[in-house]
Amino acid sequence: MMKERLNYAQVSPDALKAMRELEKYVAASGLERSLYELVKTRASQINGCAYCLDMHTKDARKAGETEQRLYALSAWKETPFFTERERAALEWTEALTLISENDVPDSLYDGVHRHFDEKEMVALTMAIVAINGWNRLAIGFRTVPGSYKPQ
Repeated sequence: MMKERLNYAQVSPDALKAMRELEKYVAASGLERSLYELVKTRASQINGCAYCLDMHTKDARKAGETEQRLYALSAWKETPFFTERERAALEWTEALTLISENDVPDSLYDGVHRHFDEKEMVALTMAIVAINGWNRLAIGFRTVPGSYKPQ
């Protein structure tokens, strides 16, 4: 049975506040909520973050995401279920989440930039930074999955 190691929000409310400010920036950036939920879910799949997967699939469903797309997300390259913009965001998410395993070539940047203007590129990248941070907090401190309820 998984047991929480540390409640980081209780121990350091300022750390939580900083992460929430980053979330506020991304939420106000103009990125589509559905796209952001896909990014959060895909990064959480890669990182193996059960708590974040539980949270973001619930949030995605509440925001109207389909079961079919959520189930196929880990194999998005092999499905027709995602738009070209979503595919670009997912490819960028994978490259930045797995940064230690690969290079981020100009061709990838250029391909993503065809679907996102410069301000959106920053917002998308900050969204990826945020979810990777949340994943590391949840995994490192063993935040127990299953209790999250969408607002």
